[in-house]
Amino acid sequence: MNKITIYIKKRDNAKTYLLLKDIFPQNAIDLKLFPKMSPIYWYFRRKEKKLYKAADYIGCMSKRNVEYILKHNKYLDEQRVEICPNTITPKEIVISTEEKVRLKEKYNLPLDKNIFLYGGNLGKPQAIDFIMDVIKENEASENNYILIIGSGTEYNKLETFLREKEIKKAKQLSFMAKDDYDKMVGMANVGLIFLDKRFTIPNFPSRLLSYMEGSIPVLAATDVNTDVGEIIEEEKFGFWCETGDLEKFMEHMKKLEDKNLRQELGLNGNKYMLNNYTSKHAYKIIMKHFNEKE
Repeated sequence: MNKITIYIKKRDNAKTYLLLKDIFPQNAIDLKLFPKMSPIYWYFRRKEKKLYKAADYIGCMSKRNVEYILKHNKYLDEQRVEICPNTITPKEIVISTEEKVRLKEKYNLPLDKNIFLYGGNLGKPQAIDFIMDVIKENEASENNYILIIGSGTEYNKLETFLREKEIKKAKQLSFMAKDDYDKMVGMANVGLIFLDKRFTIPNFPSRLLSYMEGSIPVLAATDVNTDVGEIIEEEKFGFWCETGDLEKFMEHMKKLEDKNLRQELGLNGNKYMLNNYTSKHAYKIIMKHFNEKE
């Protein structure tokens, strides 16, 4: 891919803009998938450097992403690296009370519980052990129910846990039609984000945007290096704690039983998304470079 990029740049005197979503191979090192001194690491690290050098501009997901890339790649001109966040083309999600009941009945969800929804990948980065701790602790709750929708390398581990522990207040689904998932976000009361605490790279999960689009508050458990929790709390559309802090996470779940608080946080999130995370924002950030007169 990098060879093709370089070839087209030379042939057409073109400029390139790299939307950087994953910082690899460091994310694999953080999760101990292979050692840093291994040939595998150095092979992919060389590829990574070539990718950055070939780009005229690099758009990172957040401020801490920019800081990380510049710190660990000193050869980069800081004028070439900027924030270009994950974005969506938002649509209004309005689910009637009747539709919410129909959806809950279709998927055999309790009608009288707050639904805490996690939708996304279920792999090593998602801290499955902590998710299981949260699910187990939530069994004592009278008001809250956890719904996990997604697939990945850790799906079977979670499935086995739910079965062997005879969990009553959580459900796992591997697949859901997009139309139903969009409605499920609108039906849910809170959106969940989980990231492994070992990450040194500042991930910024894209699933955050679907929760904001659905006007539901966000509860995130992540490493301390990402700024996603900082943004969630500063902009007042949810709560954050470090992955592993089960007591704090359950405190946040308890606070989010308050319907008025959930509504306020959800509306804050939707407003922040419309002001910062739409496709139009990304377009303007990218195209300002290509509309410049040489």
